[in-house]
Amino acid sequence: MNEEQKQEYLNKYKQEKEAGVNFYPDIIYKDLLVSFGIFLLLVGLAIYMGVANEPPADPSDATYVPRPEWYFLFLFQMLKYFPGQLEWVGTVIIPGIAILALFLLPFYDRSPFRHWKKRRVAVGVMSLVVVGMLVLTVVAVATTPPQEETALAATLSDEIVLGQDLYSVHCVECHGADGEGGEIKGVEGLEGVIVKPINSQDEMYTRTDETLFNVIDYGQPDLGMTPFGLGYSGELSRGEIDAIVTFMRYTWDDRVELPAEAAQAGAMPALGSDEVPSYDVHIEPIIKRYCVSCHRPGKKNNNYLMRSYDETMTTGDHAPNVIPGDLNSNNILMLHRQEIEAGGPMPPTRELKAELIAIFERWVAAGAPKTAEDAAALATPSSPASPEATQVPTPTP
Repeated sequence: MNEEQKQEYLNKYKQEKEAGVNFYPDIIYKDLLVSFGIFLLLVGLAIYMGVANEPPADPSDATYVPRPEWYFLFLFQMLKYFPGQLEWVGTVIIPGIAILALFLLPFYDRSPFRHWKKRRVAVGVMSLVVVGMLVLTVVAVATTPPQEETALAATLSDEIVLGQDLYSVHCVECHGADGEGGEIKGVEGLEGVIVKPINSQDEMYTRTDETLFNVIDYGQPDLGMTPFGLGYSGELSRGEIDAIVTFMRYTWDDRVELPAEAAQAGAMPALGSDEVPSYDVHIEPIIKRYCVSCHRPGKKNNNYLMRSYDETMTTGDHAPNVIPGDLNSNNILMLHRQEIEAGGPMPPTRELKAELIAIFERWVAAGAPKTAEDAAALATPSSPASPEATQVPTPTP
């Protein structure tokens, strides 16, 4: 800029200054109009387009690929070029220099010109910066691997069976083994609450899988149902909740057909007329379906745990609750709905099917064998496990 151009600029600036444009209210008014317009635009986008939330953080999902929002992806990508001990260069030095350059801009950019053609250096540098940010953003998007959740089951049947097991552990104490609902008993804070059936057509026809998932994941705090999803301080991963929803849909919705494999895998094992029941084959499925929901750590159960054979035989404040050969064992009496010192009727919400109680009795009467081999050693063709053995029908799922 020569002296003549400089003088022309100063004269023009002086004239504009004398004409005067007040910062308040003139400039403030314009800023308010623009800000309000942008606000209305954002509100409109939020209402009519919205933003799909990502799932809540799941500590059990090791496959999740963390990524920042798109407008920070260029910084995220830049970190790849400064690995290890050089990371601080990409996180502190380079961003710090950029911010400092913007902060000092009024002090070193003294050019009176505003037209881009007369500001080639400034425009060129800024263009390189913007292009670099765009390139880094595109590369970050292109190299981001897809989010994949570890499959918990290989087939649909496996997922249904997994869902049944998870339902038995986490849902039975309130909703019943078959989703029949009823009065809740033995659950702290929910004692006496009446729960409607969740196995009905009304429930299955009106609730989508997404709705069922959200109910389990987030719970229904207003009804006393706490969240079960890990993202909300519960115990279940998203895959496990999906399995429960799949089990519910294929078991209770008569519009879909339960795969034969799943029906067979989820059914109680058949018991022959002269066969001695064993824990591994016959008793564990009953306990898993009807008992473990309450008899696990953290529940009100007189410290009686039933997650394994050893726990079933030895734990509890009134142990032993199963005495081999004794049909007056605590568990047998409670299965017959008797109130004893060890506890009340079990399961508390609904009486166990007669054929399942009979299997339990045959098992105890035979000495409560653990494995099928142990049970087979106790059974002889001439001496069946009990006189009533031939009268016990095959249990139904």
